[in-house]
Amino acid sequence: MMAMSCKDGKGVMDNGKYVRYTPEQVEALERLYHECPKPSSIRRQQLIRECPILSNIEPKQIKVWFQNRRCREKQRKEASRLQAVNRKLTAMNKLLMEENDRLQKQVSHLVYENGYFRQQHTQNTTLATKDTSCESVVTSGQHHLTPQHPPRDASPAGLVGIWLLSIAEETLAEFLSKATGTAVEWVQMPGMKPGPDSIGIVAISHGCTGVAARACGLVGLEPTRVAEILKERPSWFRDCRAVDVLNVLPTANGGTIELLYMQLYAPTTLAPARDFWLLRYTSVMEDGSLVVSGSLYLLLQCLVCERSLSNTQNGPSMPPVQNFVRAEMLPSGYLIRPCEGGGSIIHIVDHMNMEAWSVPEVLRPLYESSTVLAQKTTMAALRQLRQIAQEASQANVTNWSRRPAALRALSQRLSRLNLTELFGRGFNEAVNGFADEGWSMMGNDGMDDVTILVNSSPDKLMGLNLTFSNGFPAVSNAVLCAKASMLLQNVPPAILLRFLREHRSEWADNNIDAYSAAAVKVGPCSLPGARVGSFGGQVILPLAHTIEHEEASSLS
Repeated sequence: MMAMSCKDGKGVMDNGKYVRYTPEQVEALERLYHECPKPSSIRRQQLIRECPILSNIEPKQIKVWFQNRRCREKQRKEASRLQAVNRKLTAMNKLLMEENDRLQKQVSHLVYENGYFRQQHTQNTTLATKDTSCESVVTSGQHHLTPQHPPRDASPAGLVGIWLLSIAEETLAEFLSKATGTAVEWVQMPGMKPGPDSIGIVAISHGCTGVAARACGLVGLEPTRVAEILKERPSWFRDCRAVDVLNVLPTANGGTIELLYMQLYAPTTLAPARDFWLLRYTSVMEDGSLVVSGSLYLLLQCLVCERSLSNTQNGPSMPPVQNFVRAEMLPSGYLIRPCEGGGSIIHIVDHMNMEAWSVPEVLRPLYESSTVLAQKTTMAALRQLRQIAQEASQANVTNWSRRPAALRALSQRLSRLNLTELFGRGFNEAVNGFADEGWSMMGNDGMDDVTILVNSSPDKLMGLNLTFSNGFPAVSNAVLCAKASMLLQNVPPAILLRFLREHRSEWADNNIDAYSAAAVKVGPCSLPGARVGSFGGQVILPLAHTIEHEEASSLS
């Protein structure tokens, strides 16, 4: 090995065990490394010629420097990755310990209930043996009736805010009892295995009113950012049609109370859509402190809870909306706590009563399944958070962060609005066919048969410039939709979709697309861009190809 000592600002080669470079030489090599981390032999010789400060260094030594530099970079990245994994495992371990404590409380609660019911059964049996008179049995049962809370009095207009705050605090307490307590008996969702790379710990309810799902996991975002994302439900919940904030009231502790009206698409043509009249309470509270280098950083936890408001509560009401069935959201929400190593620990609870009585009996499993709720809502929220966190981490390690904020926001939004999401939302719009979205019915043979809809709204043409084949602009354009629903028992969604794709030519006539388009267009039109197939100048769209597991989850 050769050694280089610093003399008169220049590197000097000596016999020794290592090479020592001047600060100027290191700066030049670092600059060249960022331009080309792995230069070839010809490139290294060119570097020596271009940089006189490196002229007294042998090409072999420069090769060794680049090798060492790449090794240091690799070690740095690996150390950073291991630190991130260690922080994630530490947070996951904390989460599992909390979950274990909650399960122990749940077991103790169930053991207590079991003993209580055994005692009640023994006492009732003894009383029935001693005195079988009707009066005695009825009287003995009345001693164990739970007293009913009196209904709330009607609140004056000036006290609506106080009344809403009391409802919000009650909702918060009930939500926390579900998220971290034993108010609901949770069982682990089949197929979910916790681990560093898992989406989280997902559980579904057992034996409670309505359907409920609970999830807890780790996300690499700050609590306030997580709360902002989750409150924008239409951006991550495919079945959410709209959320309108009708009123916002600040609270004394810095939180907010919001009155919301939310609409959900129906998953089938055989059932009406659902809507909700909600109260949402957002609160930010201190959750301890973290001292770093003598500075004090407050750790804030965010709480977002929601519930339906009913007419029996004598508060603000929302009249029924045509074509919607008013469903109920029981106390639900998000508990978001910070991790000391960065990111957040999140608990999500979704608890709804979808009013399954209003749909045909064969469809009630869609509305009575906690697993469906977990897949469509709870897990969708976790996936959205993980995707945004991944985008943020990639922006921090690349030059992406140097781009303008508006360009970054636009690119991230476009990346999340992928074709699968657009197809899913368009499919929901076609299935429901709401008049305020421009859909009008052309024909219907009954609920169980085919329904023909047409939409001539300019928004549905996706901004495409449709023109006649002779170059003149089209006078009338429309979207035609034929929809029907069918129940296939014991047929997995993925197998059905694969069958439809592989056997489309056996049951679909390509000319039908052209004939249908001709029914609502004045003349033959041309669509700029690639054309899969055509008939008389009309565009024929093939069956959409998307990722199978996305398709299956949207239909399951």
